[in-house]
Amino acid sequence: MIVEIVKDVYFVGAMHWDRRLFDELIPLPDGTSYNAYLIKGGEKTALIDTVDPSKEEELIKNLEELEVESIDYIMANHAEQDHSGALPRLLEKYPMAKVVTNERCKQFLIDLLLLPQERFMVVDEGDEISLGEKTLQFIMAPWVHWPETMLTYLKEDRILFPCDLFGSHLAVSNIFSENEKLYNAAKRYYAEIMMPFRNKIRQHMKKIGKLDIKMIAPSHGPVYKNPEFILNAYKEWISEDVKNEAIIAYVSMHGSVKKMVEHFVEALAKRGIDVFPFNLTVTDIGELAMSLVDAATLVVATPTVLAGMHPLALYAAYLANALRPKTRFVSLIGSYGWGGKMMEQVKSMMSNLEAELIEPVIAKGYPKERDFEALERLAEKIADKHREIGIL
Repeated sequence: MIVEIVKDVYFVGAMHWDRRLFDELIPLPDGTSYNAYLIKGGEKTALIDTVDPSKEEELIKNLEELEVESIDYIMANHAEQDHSGALPRLLEKYPMAKVVTNERCKQFLIDLLLLPQERFMVVDEGDEISLGEKTLQFIMAPWVHWPETMLTYLKEDRILFPCDLFGSHLAVSNIFSENEKLYNAAKRYYAEIMMPFRNKIRQHMKKIGKLDIKMIAPSHGPVYKNPEFILNAYKEWISEDVKNEAIIAYVSMHGSVKKMVEHFVEALAKRGIDVFPFNLTVTDIGELAMSLVDAATLVVATPTVLAGMHPLALYAAYLANALRPKTRFVSLIGSYGWGGKMMEQVKSMMSNLEAELIEPVIAKGYPKERDFEALERLAEKIADKHREIGIL
């Protein structure tokens, strides 16, 4: 796929329509793309990023179709293999090319791909390279989402190449798609990959805000002709603002927890709280992650397995702890037969969340009237908390 996004700047990456899992971890319901960009200057030619090794033949084909006989610089904004995987092949095909990156990324690429030291050109914050009539400027942006990430800015055309930042796992036939589907894909991508680093992103957004940006061309997903589309979305996602929403991540083995969750959903809803229950036995984990971006409250509901939480509930708690959403309140609903340590697990496994832990409701066996009354009190307590922070 070749698209000229502005004069002498080409998308030369590849769509991976049928990829359904990323890093053997992240579901990809809409596939993904590996975005590489060719920039032809008056004197030199540069390539920004490469592609996943599985798609390197498509990248080579695109470059040959554009009759690219030489590449002077290959910008490595990030060392992860879905960006860098085709570097060995490209350095073989274009023996004069230099890999332009920062010192930390250089070391990663040497470790991951066994690239020779002499093929690198190291840059730092604010450094520039002229291609002749086109100038590339480098912005260091560690921890979005690896420690070596950098961004590249094409000054004359006012295009920001932000690497994974602002990306989306979305394969498209139109590289300029901007619609609700893109918004949801970008939010999902943020939730799964960027959310743990939102404080770092907030810092980098200040640097980005000083640039005159006409277009944003990320390393995954469509190109933004309207930068405000994604910039405004990120400003909302990385803020401390939460919505009047409660997420219930639950699993039930014999019906006790399911009955409690059903009652609790109604209790929250009648108090004016938007409730989103996720049955963890069938939930797309990316959908759960995306729901955590804005929600004020998370409740994990689980039966007891060998004195602890059900493994799926443990995973949900682990996921929330790893993603570090801005959730303000956390609680637990559970059922046990002879005892357990579910509450201790929740406390230890969700320590990264700066959230208030609200008294749980734990039933012995099948829930009884006193348990349903306790669920009503928990719902009222959550409603009170939402009112206190001004979202209800």
